[in-house]
Amino acid sequence: MLPPEERLVGAQLHRYIGDQLYWALHAPRQTGKTTFLRSWMREINAGTQAVSCYVTIEQCQGITNQEKAMRTIYSSICLSAGSENLPVPRVEETDPDNLMQAALGKWSQLLAPRPLVVLFDEVDVLQGEPLISFLRQLRAGFASRGAGVFPISIALVGMRDLKDYITAAKGDAPVNPGSPFNIKADSAVLANFQAKDIAKLFAQRTEETGQRITQEALDYVYEQSKGQPWIVNSLFQRATMRILDQNSAETVTLYHIKEAREQMILARETHLDALAYRLEDPAVRKLMETLITGESDPFLAEGEAFRVCLDLGLVSLERGTPVVANPMYREVIARQLTYSPQLAIPEPEWPWQKPDGALDMDRLLREFQKFWRKHSEIWEQKMNYTEAFPHLLLMAFLQRVINGGGNIEREYAAGRGRMDLTVEYNGLLYIIEIKLIHSYDTPRSVKEEGLRQIRGYRDRISPAASAYLAVFDRRPAAKQLPWDERLKWTTEGDITVIEC
Repeated sequence: MLPPEERLVGAQLHRYIGDQLYWALHAPRQTGKTTFLRSWMREINAGTQAVSCYVTIEQCQGITNQEKAMRTIYSSICLSAGSENLPVPRVEETDPDNLMQAALGKWSQLLAPRPLVVLFDEVDVLQGEPLISFLRQLRAGFASRGAGVFPISIALVGMRDLKDYITAAKGDAPVNPGSPFNIKADSAVLANFQAKDIAKLFAQRTEETGQRITQEALDYVYEQSKGQPWIVNSLFQRATMRILDQNSAETVTLYHIKEAREQMILARETHLDALAYRLEDPAVRKLMETLITGESDPFLAEGEAFRVCLDLGLVSLERGTPVVANPMYREVIARQLTYSPQLAIPEPEWPWQKPDGALDMDRLLREFQKFWRKHSEIWEQKMNYTEAFPHLLLMAFLQRVINGGGNIEREYAAGRGRMDLTVEYNGLLYIIEIKLIHSYDTPRSVKEEGLRQIRGYRDRISPAASAYLAVFDRRPAAKQLPWDERLKWTTEGDITVIEC
C-alpha cells in the first residue's frame, strides 16, 4: 500500500480542516480515490482535531427524482454514521429541499464539541435537479459551518471535476458566479503512479516475503500501465499469485509480467470489460476511430465523448495530443474491436512459418490481400467502425494467425495519420504501418509520407526489423477499379509496400 495522499495534485489537506474549507477531488475510476478517503478518515479520527466520516452516494445512480435522491443520500449518511460507530442523525424533516441540510446540522450537533468533516464519494452519479438540490443545501449550511452547527469541511469526490458535472446538470450552460457550489476552495487530482512508486510498491513485497523483481519487469509494468494503479496492482497480483505460486520466492521477470498482461486481457477482468463496453457508444466510437486511423479532427475535444473518456482515464493528452491512456488500454480496445472478425476468419491452412520457425510475413500479408479481396466489401457493411475497418481487419487477421505464438504492439493517436504495429514472433520483429488514401490525397503523396514515417518508426524500434507499409485506398473511385489493379505488391528499397 502506498499512501494515496502522496499522489494528490493541488490538494492541501492540512488547510481543509484548519481553515474550514470545502473542496473537490476528481480522478478516473480505479485510481485509489476511495482508498484515499477511507485512509484520510482514519487519520483524522485518530487525532482530536475533528471527526470524519466517509459517505458514498453511489446508490443515487440513475435517480432523477429529487425527493427520492435526497432520501437516498440521507439514508447513506445514517448508514455511514452507524458503520463508523458515530451518532446517527435522525431528523423529522420531510421537505427534500432541506432534508440533507437538516441531517448534516443534526449530525454536527451530536458530535459537538468536535467539528465534523464529511467525505462524499461518487458525487458525479448525481444529475439534474438532485445534483443542484444537493449542492444548494451544502451551500446553505456553509455560512454557519462550525462545531455543533454544520460540517466545517466537505470533500466532493468523483471522476469529474465539480464544474464539469454542474455544467452537465445545467444542460452544458457555463457555470456562473451564482453556482450552487462557488464556495469550493480547491479542485485536486489523484495522479497515477510514477515509476519510482511502482518500485516502492514491489519493494514492500520484497521486504515481507524476500521475493524480488527484475528492473526490466518493473520498467515494463510502468510502460504498459503508465502508472494506472489498478493495472499495476493487477499485473503484480497475477504475476506473483497465479503465474508463480503465491508462496514462491522466485524472482519475477519480464516473462511473468507479460504472461500476466495476456491473462488479464483474455480474462476480460471487470475494469477492462467496463472500458470495452464504452466502445459501443456511438460518440465514443467516433472518437476511437479518429485515434485508430490517426486522422486530424479540430473538433475532437469539444464533444461529451472526449470528456467522458478523459474522466474514465481511457484517453489522455500526451504533449497536447489525444491518445489512448496506456498500451494496456490500446490492446484491450484493439482486441475488443477485432474479436468478432477474428472468430470469423478460418484457421490458416497455408504455411505461415518458415522452416526455421520464423514468421513468413510476406506469405501472411499476401494471404491477407486475398482475404481482403474476397471479404472486405461484405464485411465492411456489417462493421460499426467503418472508418477504421482496414486497420481492424488487418489486426484481426494477424491476431488469428499468430495468436498464442507471438505478440502485437500497437501505436495510435489522433493526428499521426497512421497506425503502427510491431509484431514479435520467436524473437524476431516485423513492423507494419497502416495508412489510408482519402479523396483529398494522392496515392503517391500518401506512400511517400508513409515510407518516411515507417523508416523513422523502425529506426526507433529496431533498425534490423523487417518493415511493411500497408496502404488502403478509400477513395470511392478506387472501389470501382478491377481488383487486379487495386491489389499491388512492390518494394521501395528495404520497405515492402502492400496496396489494397
